[in-house]
Amino acid sequence: MHEFTKFYIDGQWVDPETPRTLEVINPATEDACGIISIGSAADVDKAVAAARKAFETYGYSSREERIAVLEACIASYQKRYDDMAAAISEEMGAPKTLAVQAQAALGIGHLTEALKVLKDFEFEEDLGAHRVFKEPIGVCGLITPWNWPVNQIGCKVAPALAVGCTMILKPSEVAPLSAYIWTEIMHDAGVPAGVFNLVNGDGPGVGTALSSHPDVDMMSFTGSTRAGTLVAQNAAPTVKRVAQELGGKSPNIILDDADLEAAVTRGVLHMYQNTGQSCNAPSRMLIPRAKLEQAEEIAKGVTAGVVVGDPQDEATTMGPVVSELQFNKIQGLIEKGIEEGAKLVVGGPGRPEGIDKGYFIRPTVFSNVTNEMTIAREEIFGPVLAMIPYDTEEEALRIANDTPYGLAGYVQSGDIEHARKVASRIRAGNVHINGATGGFDVPFGGFKQSGNGREWGAHGFTDFLEIKAVEGYAA
Repeated sequence: MHEFTKFYIDGQWVDPETPRTLEVINPATEDACGIISIGSAADVDKAVAAARKAFETYGYSSREERIAVLEACIASYQKRYDDMAAAISEEMGAPKTLAVQAQAALGIGHLTEALKVLKDFEFEEDLGAHRVFKEPIGVCGLITPWNWPVNQIGCKVAPALAVGCTMILKPSEVAPLSAYIWTEIMHDAGVPAGVFNLVNGDGPGVGTALSSHPDVDMMSFTGSTRAGTLVAQNAAPTVKRVAQELGGKSPNIILDDADLEAAVTRGVLHMYQNTGQSCNAPSRMLIPRAKLEQAEEIAKGVTAGVVVGDPQDEATTMGPVVSELQFNKIQGLIEKGIEEGAKLVVGGPGRPEGIDKGYFIRPTVFSNVTNEMTIAREEIFGPVLAMIPYDTEEEALRIANDTPYGLAGYVQSGDIEHARKVASRIRAGNVHINGATGGFDVPFGGFKQSGNGREWGAHGFTDFLEIKAVEGYAA
């Protein structure tokens, strides 16, 4: 049982202003694996004051000083890598191999990329006799989710540290253990007091206090679109910048000239990665109508090879969803798909056979889905794939863009020029051709209700910077 009942403020572990605790549940066992404190507006006030004070010096630190901070953070992270992977697996159910090879790797990856970008980033630009400066925006509130916990912490904290911002992190209270490991990494690295602060809590208690605080200059939020709109509303009276990475219902267009078996296999496996708990999951697979039955058989065969079970078992390829709340939501949406007339190809309601405890979902594929069905409109955030037939390429593009979201899109084709043409017409922030994935330098973010702003790499620096023009600088 992990006991993380203190907050990290101004370089010290401190007790909350008002004692209140919450159990952290291991989703594979349904047993408590930790206990944390739930903060309040008073804790936020203390953390913001510390960050505001620290900005007076860190905001004017040199590039070389910030390079040293990032280098120390990377070295500190490497020492705690295994602890980070273990915490992620325990708190949100990621299979051990996924936690080690992907989840934990993303945290150090963002630190390393931020260091690389910082070394050559242009913070000044001359326009004739005038100079334009890119300066740190100030005190930042960071709210992160539970599905890729350290990824989202890393892609916010790393650029904020790199450009000279100070910050207060509120991780998800559902999966907060990795955030504590991250905070210990920051402390051991010698990040200056007040630059990085941690306050745990829920949205109404800490999230609202942070996003509405007059001394917070910028909010960076990752989570549901519903919660993101609340952050923006709370931030509006103080006219602070709000960067958001929100939900998705991403289309995966399999074109008629694609290798069907490879494309469907890739799409199904991607859908099941992280138990479907990814905002950019390819949850709507668009297939030429004449090939739908063949695609169903391929999907059924791929699903048969998925091993659902204990995240600590090396053979497991899919763990549980994160909580009872998510389990019940997903079960309800699977039932809704059946009720609305979609064809159940594989999976369905209930836990997988032989499992009677834990928030495990049967990997599920629906076919003959129309884009008006609930399972094609709502973000399920579980291992549930909707196969949607189409008759023409124009229809496929219409269906692909008929969503309030625009985070990601996927195109499968045997002809790269064909794929490029279709990709150019998908209204999404990230479009992947034939399974390609970008590195840490490729910007990540969405169109429409999937958010605004971009994270990762040099583009991820932008939201943490203000632009100052000094006219007559060279006169």
